[in-house]
Amino acid sequence: MSRPLSERVLALAGVVQALAQVRRIAETGQSDAAVVQTAVDSIFRIDADSPGEVYGQAAALAPGLKLLRDYFNKEPAGDEGLPRLALSVLQLERRFVGETNTVAAVSGGIAEIASQAEEKGSTHPDVLSALGGLYADTISHLRPRVMIQGNPHYLGQPGVVAEIRAILLAAVRSAVLWRQLGGSYWDFLLSRRAMADAASDHLR
Repeated sequence: MSRPLSERVLALAGVVQALAQVRRIAETGQSDAAVVQTAVDSIFRIDADSPGEVYGQAAALAPGLKLLRDYFNKEPAGDEGLPRLALSVLQLERRFVGETNTVAAVSGGIAEIASQAEEKGSTHPDVLSALGGLYADTISHLRPRVMIQGNPHYLGQPGVVAEIRAILLAAVRSAVLWRQLGGSYWDFLLSRRAMADAASDHLR
């Protein structure tokens, strides 16, 4: 069942905000702690009643909402690779939800890691490592594979790779939510103005 477009745009903002962070980490080895926490926390909020609750509050998605607003308004992109990466994740989500064994493995893994996240904090290195390992063991084997390019110096560090994979898991979680709310590729073709307006409304 399709939900209001204002809710769908939050989930899509969750996707692009997570992926923008992945791109930043891969290039610089640095991350924004608040953005990472928003992404990782969303993984554990499976039973939230609304998209706003998944991300804590709409304000936590401001960077992603700005990216969406600019994209749908056809303003010059700061990162030309980001739309392609987002498309790859949306395609991967379609494959993921059709693989019931993989979905079950991911759900079970998240449930196991949740207690560790509650004890140590969702962005503790051990939690990011566990989530990254879960992604590597499950979703990363599906096609199309999401290829992350960046600085080889950082992409050769296990901690950086784990954090990137954990955030990719969050991006897939947001993509699943977007579909559950009625999102489809028609949003990109027929609802550009409405999506831009919805993103702007959340930013006010």
